[in-house]
Amino acid sequence: MSMQPPTRSPSQSASLFAHWGIFLAEGIILLLLGCVAILVPLLAGLATTVFLGWLFLFAGIIGLVATFRTRGAPGFTWALVSAILALVAGIALIWHPLQGLYSLTLLLAAFFVVDGILMIALAVSHRRGLSGRWEWMLANGIVDLILAVVIVSGLPGSALWAIGVIVGIDLVFGGAALIAMALAARREG
Repeated sequence: MSMQPPTRSPSQSASLFAHWGIFLAEGIILLLLGCVAILVPLLAGLATTVFLGWLFLFAGIIGLVATFRTRGAPGFTWALVSAILALVAGIALIWHPLQGLYSLTLLLAAFFVVDGILMIALAVSHRRGLSGRWEWMLANGIVDLILAVVIVSGLPGSALWAIGVIVGIDLVFGGAALIAMALAARREG
């Protein structure tokens, strides 16, 4: 098994070089948005909650229209229930964003618990085959569990910052990755 990085075709390299400025601009914008989200996590958390609310609302409306247009198809009742659930979730998140933020924070903590346990189990099961690398999976699982404990032990206050900070960190890392890629493409071109 080769450990060499995949090679790019000349056209891919040329395209990366030609558009490096766009990738750089996107990276800078994502980095700045991430910093804002980290500095004002409540605002970022509420924005995320309301955005998800609108997504669910539109999904529910589209689901209702599609369900009633295909009334004779199998599973009509289940499709109807699913569409109504999406609609109700969307309305609840939009009209009660603070409560929605609290619910999303609980869901995030539950995700960290489940993902942490699964990553630890995966690390232990791959301990022999991934010698020297399985520790990173184990560390990932432990960090997930620590994050869950921090979030749950800080409730209800952690609901005011957890989603915003995590979205912000994701945006910062995504922006930094795009900046690094853009600068590398510029150098290679």
